[in-house]
Amino acid sequence: MRSSRTLFHTVALSLVVTATSLGATAAHAAGKISIMVGGYEKQIYLPAKLAESLGYFKDEGLDVELLNESAGVDAENQLLAGAVQGVVGFYDHCVDLQAKVKFIESVVQFSQAPGEVELVSAKHPEIKSFADLKGKSVGVTGLGSSTNFLTLYMASKAGLSPADITPVPVGAGQTFIAAMQQDAIQAGMTTEPTISRMLKTGEASVLVDLRTLKGTEAALGGTYPAASLYMDAAWVNAHKEDVQKLANAFVKTLRFINTHSGAEIADKMPKDFYVGDKDGYIKALDAGKEMFTADGVMPEDGPKTVLAVLSQFSKNVKGKTIDLSKTYTTEFAKNVK
Repeated sequence: MRSSRTLFHTVALSLVVTATSLGATAAHAAGKISIMVGGYEKQIYLPAKLAESLGYFKDEGLDVELLNESAGVDAENQLLAGAVQGVVGFYDHCVDLQAKVKFIESVVQFSQAPGEVELVSAKHPEIKSFADLKGKSVGVTGLGSSTNFLTLYMASKAGLSPADITPVPVGAGQTFIAAMQQDAIQAGMTTEPTISRMLKTGEASVLVDLRTLKGTEAALGGTYPAASLYMDAAWVNAHKEDVQKLANAFVKTLRFINTHSGAEIADKMPKDFYVGDKDGYIKALDAGKEMFTADGVMPEDGPKTVLAVLSQFSKNVKGKTIDLSKTYTTEFAKNVK
């Protein structure tokens, strides 16, 4: 009986996997490319919605569907399941997944700094450094997320062990704000426009700023490639023409960001992204534009910085040999005219 049951479950699982794969293939056969974004209202992932708003996908003859997912780790799972063809999320997932013998690569590197900020609740003026987070609950987008690893890394540099802080998955935007207002977290890592919203109300202050190259290098020891378009390496090799068109659209978007003001960029974005404060949204854009690359090419020293962080705090990566050259490609970005 147990043997029959096992056989049934094996066959059922095979059918589910096959159906998922066929569904993904059918979606692409119909000409649509689905890209999941780890929160497309976040300014760190600005190029995704901006490329759509500027019409650059259509200019390349692409039918791109942007799907929203608040946590990058969940977007990664959708890619692995074959439900989407690409993810706009942090490059570190490419490193982490190679340790599981899954080859995912960044094909366009959006940023060279995380664009994140560690905020401290105004209710806790005693917290003046990362060392003061000992015994505190600290907000991250999700457990096992990029914000989780970065938080643990900076805590370790301050002399804390992982057991000294309690990471709490609170997402971003309103859920993050509510967690801090309710004192469920005393500090937390988040992005724009959430940062500006909390600073404007005086409910939080900046502990560590990873929106600039200078701040990132000081905190992490080098550039830190973060937001990117990453895809399954096998899919990339099988669909090079489509990937090149995606690279064309995104690199042109990065050039637009590099050559236009925050106000000009904001005018191209959905109004609900301003969260009722367009001036604050523009100010945040102007302050954070430095995080973006101008050409979509991976910074040479960046992957090593990411590996240094993950080697300490990702149980998947720790002790493993990672071939960083297989976690990204510059082929498509460098081909954009």
